Amino acid sequence: MGQIQSDEDEELDLSDIQPLYTRFMRECPSGLLHLHEFRKIFGVQSTSEDEALYMETLFKSFDTNKDDVIDFMEFVAAVHLVLRGNLEDRLKWSFKVYDRDDSGKLDKQEVKRIIRIICKLKKNKINMTHSEICDRVFEILDVNQDGQISLSEFLEGAQKDAWIMDLLKVDTNARGWFRENWGKDS
Repeated sequence: MGQIQSDEDEELDLSDIQPLYTRFMRECPSGLLHLHEFRKIFGVQSTSEDEALYMETLFKSFDTNKDDVIDFMEFVAAVHLVLRGNLEDRLKWSFKVYDRDDSGKLDKQEVKRIIRIICKLKKNKINMTHSEICDRVFEILDVNQDGQISLSEFLEGAQKDAWIMDLLKVDTNARGWFRENWGKDS
């Protein structure tokens, strides 16, 4: 039986990269994307310290060589993840964004912080406090009840629970924004 392949499973073609490079160089003539440009491109002019830190964390997750700029190759990798990355890759990236101390585990402080930011960015109207949301997240995800969420617990739990998936998936509508603003040569 044939399988329908979604655009999430496709690789970027060379024909996709040339217009992307042209647009990238138009937006970033130095060939480097800085944090302030990253915020501007995604239309997030941080209104709070938490949101500013969140955008910085997103930016750093794409800055793989840790030189405080995103070059074109890092940009292509980010675009590929945002537009075409599979669910597991996007969840691993979300985990990396949340894991501020790079410990490989999420503690309650990290989860509460990210819940607070996500609720602000998504303008969630959940009838629970941030602490109650955090407690529920740990109840569902912290299978071994050690007070931390490992990557495997995060991946398994997020894929099994729609509420967790909706809450924890990093989503600033980058996919829709990118298709609308960078998907055409303007």
